[in-house]
Amino acid sequence: MSAAFVLYVCAIIVPYLRHRPTWPGDPSQFEWHFFVPCRDEEIVIANTIRYLRTRFRAAHVWVIDDHSDDRTLEVALRMQGPPHRRDDHLHVVQRRRPHARTGKSDALNAAYRALRARIEPHGNAENTIVVVVDADGRPAGNCLYVCTAAHLFGDPAVGAVQIDVRMSNRGVAPPGGTKLRRLFGGALVRMQDLEFRTAIAAIQMSRGHTGTIAMGGNGQFTRLSALDSIAGPERQPWRGSLLEDFELGVHLLTAGWKTGFSVDTHVDQEGLYSMRRFLAQRTRWSQGTMQCARYARRIWTSPHLSTFGAAEMLYYLAQPWMQLLGSVVYPIPFVLLAVQAITDPSAVWAWYTGGAWKYLLLYGVAGLLPFLVWGPVYRKHCEPRSGPLRGIVYGLGYACYIYTFYVTVWRALFRLARGRNGWAKTRRNTESTQSKAVALDR
Repeated sequence: MSAAFVLYVCAIIVPYLRHRPTWPGDPSQFEWHFFVPCRDEEIVIANTIRYLRTRFRAAHVWVIDDHSDDRTLEVALRMQGPPHRRDDHLHVVQRRRPHARTGKSDALNAAYRALRARIEPHGNAENTIVVVVDADGRPAGNCLYVCTAAHLFGDPAVGAVQIDVRMSNRGVAPPGGTKLRRLFGGALVRMQDLEFRTAIAAIQMSRGHTGTIAMGGNGQFTRLSALDSIAGPERQPWRGSLLEDFELGVHLLTAGWKTGFSVDTHVDQEGLYSMRRFLAQRTRWSQGTMQCARYARRIWTSPHLSTFGAAEMLYYLAQPWMQLLGSVVYPIPFVLLAVQAITDPSAVWAWYTGGAWKYLLLYGVAGLLPFLVWGPVYRKHCEPRSGPLRGIVYGLGYACYIYTFYVTVWRALFRLARGRNGWAKTRRNTESTQSKAVALDR
């Protein structure tokens, strides 16, 4: 299994290293609508609105307030301006309990219905693009040009495009705390940046060959006509999974749309300094992947997916379950070896010196190499000013970082077993741990 995984990493790293920028398109041929779902985002929403309205002047910005407990709604309404000078490109969608705070999917669906009601009489759904960004998201200024390239939205068959994700606070240590805490927080953010910009980007590029590029929750571009095709009579293109972005991609692909991905542009978001908040975020993602297992039959029987493509998507859905199995199976040989070493140390030493050390070394290399390799790749492509030694350090850090996923899959399994399927917002780095609970279980 380890050897197969090494070959898999080699296969996906080649197209990543050989990528060349593509020719941009013409964004003026499209109408752009940014959806910004917000729940208690008073800290960041004003700067995000200001950024989107100044960087993308022709685009519409839809702020979706999910009944925030803070001043998010007040800030958004104030930034619309007074009635006689109101910004007609800034819209606020207000949701209220008991219908609010039921998940990101429901918030996005509310904005979709509001947009559909606004443009229905005269809108061109084929050339209308919905862009989902986080409340702290910063899409790069060239993203509209890149996404309208001939192989992306320049192709009418492409229903959605995902762009690269970067951590805006990479290389920035968290303020306050001990020196060790600051070092750990900065390293955790760096690993998140490495993960998205190398491993995840390479996987997405390799999916271009299987036709199964997945969507992300930030920097997600979708053609309105594609959303219409999967919305159904309830007018809900997003279906409520905790991994609503991947779920959206499943419905688009099985409906016959193509999806695209580009590293020629990006969206910045805030990386998490806190391990506790990071684990909560990744637990939600793992649980969402487990929930999407219900689409396995739909994927396998879809006439729009090749056998290879369906197998790739099913492999992704199987990963949390494989990690659960692996966390039980992989330690067994080492436990047995430790027991044997205690009961008969001379026999173990003779076995080890008799040639077993070669197999243990090979096993260790095969197990670590697929993760270590991303460190030098990240250093060369994303941080070229740092030295080669830094790349090795990054690789070792990433190998340790990956083991957190064994924790999150078990947490996700326990949440599923207890019926806790509610969507929980990941708190910002600057939010107090004493803030009110934001999860609502359904």
